[in-house]
Amino acid sequence: MTAAAAAARPDDAPPLHIWIGFVAMVVGQFMAILDIQIVASAIGSIQAGVSASRDEISWVQTAYLIAEVIGIPLSGFLGRALGTRLLFCISSLSFSAASLLCAFAWDIHSLIIFRALQGFCGSAMIPTVMATLYLVFPQRLQPMTGAIMGMVITLAPSLGPTIGGYVAEMLGWRALFWINLAPGLLITLVIWNTMASLDKPNFSLLKKIDVIGLIGLAMFLGAAEYTLEEGPANEWFASSEVVMWALVSGAGAVLFFHRAFKVETPVVDLKPFGTPTFAVGALLGFILGFGLFSSVFLTPLFLGSVRGYSALQIGHTMFVQGAVMFVTAPLIGRLGRTLPDTRPLGALGFLMVAASCWMQARLTAEAGFWELAWPQVLRGLGLMMTFNAVMQPALQSLPPNLVHAGAALFNTVRNLGGAFGIAALATVQSHSFALHRQELYAAADPSNPHIAGMIEGARAYLEQAGAIDPERQALMHYAALLDREALVMTFNDQFLLMAVVIGLSAFAMLLLKPRPRLAGVRSALAEEAMAH
Repeated sequence: MTAAAAAARPDDAPPLHIWIGFVAMVVGQFMAILDIQIVASAIGSIQAGVSASRDEISWVQTAYLIAEVIGIPLSGFLGRALGTRLLFCISSLSFSAASLLCAFAWDIHSLIIFRALQGFCGSAMIPTVMATLYLVFPQRLQPMTGAIMGMVITLAPSLGPTIGGYVAEMLGWRALFWINLAPGLLITLVIWNTMASLDKPNFSLLKKIDVIGLIGLAMFLGAAEYTLEEGPANEWFASSEVVMWALVSGAGAVLFFHRAFKVETPVVDLKPFGTPTFAVGALLGFILGFGLFSSVFLTPLFLGSVRGYSALQIGHTMFVQGAVMFVTAPLIGRLGRTLPDTRPLGALGFLMVAASCWMQARLTAEAGFWELAWPQVLRGLGLMMTFNAVMQPALQSLPPNLVHAGAALFNTVRNLGGAFGIAALATVQSHSFALHRQELYAAADPSNPHIAGMIEGARAYLEQAGAIDPERQALMHYAALLDREALVMTFNDQFLLMAVVIGLSAFAMLLLKPRPRLAGVRSALAEEAMAH
């Protein structure tokens, strides 16, 4: 079913084979997003398996993210040139092959190269599903199918720690990669045989590809992702290396935007930003990425560094958010179909995510599963409500010929929101921890009877246990307690910052235009179809 056909019959549900192909595409999208967090949860096992240093192992994640953030905006051009079916099949098949190469990596350098290849190959699957949804499904079905896709996009990062912990513990770290092979091949076969009626390729566009603009895109987004990844750990511009990559990103941005506005066929079509509703939706998508990826980043970090949880225990705790998303997705989809204006739903979703962060801004060193369960319930429900309410009006405001480009841009901005958010929170963590640590050490008066009693009790216990220099070890134990409390206070600061930013974003939902009434859409689409 082409876009014109969908326009001509806006009320008709697509045939069964389109539904089967769309579900297969959603599964492929789930694999591509899941592969970020599933590897993050087992990074220690991978480090030991390839004998990598701490600095080297971080590149297993960084290489994937850099390649993905370059590939996602490029998918809009490739979708028009290759067609949706061919592009998705190439992406799925090459992602599976790259995953197999990762499983057979013989050292850290080969693993980094294969991970970059994996990230770039899988990047097209993420926005292509979003574009397909708005090209083949009538408006009355888009809230439901959008809820399914939103569940996958928000569920995958939440389930990553759980699945990664299980797989790495039961089958070893290499299984994190080779398990992608069979699903990838099956998805490719299903889509090739079910989605032949989608938009046709335009191979002549490949001859017009703007190589200079592509180089600018790679410099701009690739160097920006690296700067955001490495900046917090290197005191940002105190590091000459971070300064160099920031300058590379700036030069790439100048080159990319110059070519985007100058050439006839740019590698990334920026025309969707000329639609105000899409521009506001993309901005809210940036905040949505900040809320989603930052919460998935902070909560496991708290459980690992403060509570000492293993990857499997972290997965068990994080499972609540994923379960809530899975259960509520059909309900949110049905609600989206019945509401004439979904903006209040999105605003409420933002407020719920903000409330969940505010609840986690009062953590203690003893916080565990039950203390984190209700915040995760609120956040999972809020993310589902918000994603649907933001994505639908943003992409529905675009004409069919800009949907591929718009989907790619929306996903790029959402991912950048996560990258900027994590970098900002990591910077807050380093400064906030130093401040709280200094305050606690300054307030720790050894002459205070409570503090003196605590240290004396620890000294007596260590002395009885036969420890060497029990007095010094008792002081070290007390210092470790102060450091732990400073770390807990730091996490509370980070969650409070998230609550404020996300809560204020709820008011930006008012800037979105409500989706047009179905009768109006029927008339407009029918006229467009007749014109063609």
